[in-house]
Amino acid sequence: MAAKPDVTAFFDEATNTVSYVVADPDTRAAAIVDPVLDYDAASGRTGRASADKIIAHVKEHRLACQWLLETHVHADHLSAAPYIQSKLGGRLAIGAGITIVQETFGKVFNAGTEFERDGSQFDRLFHDGEEFALGSIPARVIHTPGHTPACITYVIGDAAFIGDTLFMPDYGTARTDFPGGSARELYRSIRKIFALPGTTRLFLCHDYKAPGRDAYAWETTVAEERRNNVHVHDGVGEDEFVKMREARDKTLGMPKLIIPSIQVNMRAGRMPEPEEDGKVYLKVPVDLL
Repeated sequence: MAAKPDVTAFFDEATNTVSYVVADPDTRAAAIVDPVLDYDAASGRTGRASADKIIAHVKEHRLACQWLLETHVHADHLSAAPYIQSKLGGRLAIGAGITIVQETFGKVFNAGTEFERDGSQFDRLFHDGEEFALGSIPARVIHTPGHTPACITYVIGDAAFIGDTLFMPDYGTARTDFPGGSARELYRSIRKIFALPGTTRLFLCHDYKAPGRDAYAWETTVAEERRNNVHVHDGVGEDEFVKMREARDKTLGMPKLIIPSIQVNMRAGRMPEPEEDGKVYLKVPVDLL
């Protein structure tokens, strides 16, 4: 039987994002998954209240932060990983596909030659099938592209952190219309997740409360998704899914924070270098995205 890590969720309603502290109950080793930096789009001001809640939890429970794990380059919130790392330590990791995202969006934002596109902003780039450990709990990585080329799933004991690949069964699946996205790849990635044991706990990066549901939710299982996911339950074929997903994506607007989020997250959660006046600026490409 797979080891069972303790998982504590932190929900940021402003971005509908769920961050997690994952802990080995035996060794107190911990990983922090997809932490959020508060950002006010109107003023351009950042805040650290959400990240400070995670830091306080880690300290209160005397956990040792080994890893800061990003499931992908988020388009809906800025990452607080560097700030938390400065307070708690740990290694910052993402999927090796980050280099594809950096190459694509380095051009979109005209980031210049000073922006390294080799993933060197992160401490560890994970490839499909790689193994690591959280204390005494074995963990491994599954490359699950489709939403973005860099999407990965972290399987830690009996828990899998699947980013934006799937939502709750009543809400469906991730969009695939960002640069580098693919509905066909997403379907195949989901089948990889569905190949995990049915009791595997799945922890989602977002919830938007499907119509008719009163409360936010972000934990489900492989078996539940296979039975009831409205987009991709067992019996839905690849071509059928691709047709649905591509048609649905055409109706969606861009995420509110995609412009600041991608610029910061492709740099591992760090802001661009200050300009000549000592201030930091984010770019807005016009008529491009």
